[in-house]
Amino acid sequence: MGKFYVTTPIYYPNDVPHIGHAYTTVAGDVLTRWRRMWGDDVFFLTGLDEHGQKIFRTAQEQGVEPQQFVDAMAPRFTSVWELLGIRNDDFIRTSDERHRAAVQAFLQAVYDAGDIELGTYEGLYCVNCEAYYTEDELHGGDCPIHERPVERVQEENYFFKLSRYEQRLLDHYQAHPEAVRPEIRLNEVLGFIKQGLADFSMSRTSIDWGVPLPWDGKHVTYVWFDALFNYCSAIGYGADDERFRHYWPVDYHLIGKDILRFHAVYWPAMLMAAGLDPPQCVYAHGFLMVGGKKMSKTGLTQIHPADLVEEFGVDGFRYHFLRDLQFGPDGDFSYESMVARYNADLANNFGNLANRVLAMSANYLGGVTPEGREDALSGPAHDAFERLCSGLERLDFAGGFGAVWDLIGATNAYIEDRQPWELNKAGEAAKVADVLGDCLEALRLVALLAAPLIPGAASELWRRLGLPGTPEDQRLPSAAEWGQLPGGLALERGTPLFPRIDT
Repeated sequence: MGKFYVTTPIYYPNDVPHIGHAYTTVAGDVLTRWRRMWGDDVFFLTGLDEHGQKIFRTAQEQGVEPQQFVDAMAPRFTSVWELLGIRNDDFIRTSDERHRAAVQAFLQAVYDAGDIELGTYEGLYCVNCEAYYTEDELHGGDCPIHERPVERVQEENYFFKLSRYEQRLLDHYQAHPEAVRPEIRLNEVLGFIKQGLADFSMSRTSIDWGVPLPWDGKHVTYVWFDALFNYCSAIGYGADDERFRHYWPVDYHLIGKDILRFHAVYWPAMLMAAGLDPPQCVYAHGFLMVGGKKMSKTGLTQIHPADLVEEFGVDGFRYHFLRDLQFGPDGDFSYESMVARYNADLANNFGNLANRVLAMSANYLGGVTPEGREDALSGPAHDAFERLCSGLERLDFAGGFGAVWDLIGATNAYIEDRQPWELNKAGEAAKVADVLGDCLEALRLVALLAAPLIPGAASELWRRLGLPGTPEDQRLPSAAEWGQLPGGLALERGTPLFPRIDT
């Protein structure tokens, strides 16, 4: 049994989560559900980045202490993840004592290695993204991400000697090009490194909301040096070395492309300084766009997941964002496309196939699974499994699950070709049983393979097929072999799994 460690970014709790946060988190959930079905020792982490000036100022504006503010915000995130069926193994908060202790141990290791030195910083700083920018990187004097004015700051800071790691990072990515995906993001990272790396400020004296430096308590840790280490503190760094060594290095950091530089340049260099391995893969997806603009709180383009779940259900929400949007490039969200995808794929294809096969089985087979099969769908079923495996290996969710829907299409085409209703009229009971046996076995495999993406509907279809437990209780690859649906199981037709949405 292999280990499989996946993280999302830890999100800023300065407002409630929107569908941009949910997009990355659902992707991580689908990927880790899939790997659990292979019997892997999976650890899936998400959480909150609670320190820094942005949180400090937001709390001040509301007249509360920063800790009080983040304590009130944390349940608003966990409740959304529960709503969406997210099976995270831990929820890390950077205000947790376990995180504070781990960060201080990490800081001391980097300091003892001689890679942190005291200096004075003056430069341009965006509070919203907690990042420094050069004049050339600004758009008309504004932050390129948030389109708001930056601030000029000057204070005594400790600096991480990032410049010492330029060649080591280039050598690492030459040896491990898979460590940043998609390839276009690797090219961005290499281009940034080759421009020359400057040392960066990693402490603050202007605020006290953060983790104090262990060797100089007047300074608190710069938010990125603090926040990035959540990936290690959550798995026991400094507290449970055996557990940490078991899960580290992480298999996938799933992030948005706006924080690629921090995860693929700063973070691996920081880890190298402490004698730790860099991540196996930083996978940076594109922006979720609404009306041509990046999904954000400041741009007033946020859409709350609960609003869409109310109309499309949890499975409909999860399906749309990983099937209609390619995980990697920027993706455009619209309500109209979500309705169209739901009706076409879930109501008309998945739901209608289940309904017609179970209805014919009730009418022609007495609602019991037959013993025989024609095995005409074994080829398409095998192909669907192979393509799904290949797709999820590349984090191509749309292509991988598209293969499952191709199996649905092949089953519908098979029904039209064999016409079991005509065979029934002709009194060909054995042939009817063989044809519907094929269709029912195809439904078993559809429920099994779709389970990580639409776990609710897949489990319900599994139950209606008379099978015990859930599809996610099964173990791959053996469960995906053709011909495992037993005869003599009681079937249930039930109500439509995905009622059509009329607009």
